[in-house]
Amino acid sequence: MTQDTPATILVAEDDATTRTFLADELTADGSELLVVETASDALRLLETKFPDLAILDVGLGDGSGLDVVRTVRAADGLGSRIDPDVPLLVLSGRCGETDRVRAFDAGADDFVAKPFSYGELRGRVRALLRRSDHRRRTARVRVGSLEIDPAARSVWVGERRVPLTATEFALLRVLAASPTTVCTKADLLKAVWGYQGRSSTRTLDSHVCRLRKKLRAYDAELILNTWGVGYRLVDDPRSATGARELAA
Repeated sequence: MTQDTPATILVAEDDATTRTFLADELTADGSELLVVETASDALRLLETKFPDLAILDVGLGDGSGLDVVRTVRAADGLGSRIDPDVPLLVLSGRCGETDRVRAFDAGADDFVAKPFSYGELRGRVRALLRRSDHRRRTARVRVGSLEIDPAARSVWVGERRVPLTATEFALLRVLAASPTTVCTKADLLKAVWGYQGRSSTRTLDSHVCRLRKKLRAYDAELILNTWGVGYRLVDDPRSATGARELAA
């Protein structure tokens, strides 16, 4: 991730001692942690919280971490919201050549054997995040009918291209980086305009208003307002709850 944006890391580990150790150390290094002990919970968070990287133990409470890897790599972005390209690092107490090959064949990006040196693990995590950060800056982003092409700086709704200003494009990219998650006004002002501290939100609100109008012209009602907090991007406005949030 960028220097100003902490990486969100999912740790799926059934051993409480290892789970707590990883959570404490990675948090101390500046990452935001999602911690679970089962394969089902790992998949749920991969589909709803969109971590930047996942560390998966092979032996989880209700299944194999390799099954999680296979499910992620098989995701098509249509029937599931899981990002099939999210970096996956596998942990295992079995470190033979066959075990490593199985992990990589399943789709793992890296493999670390237990017991491990945290220094080495941290280095591998940082390397994966660097590659992931580059991919996320250049890869196309899809949210419902909306598609954003960062390399071409273009936005499409279905097969129709939406003309946006540079600021509108930057604002939409920030919202699309964390779909369904509310971005606070302060965070948006900092990300798009570089504002720090308590700044006026009039500029932000006016740009969001214009961006909404442009998307509405293409039948895309995707930006929702959480009053007093900020804005979020959704793939289906019918999933939002509360008339106050749907209000313009």
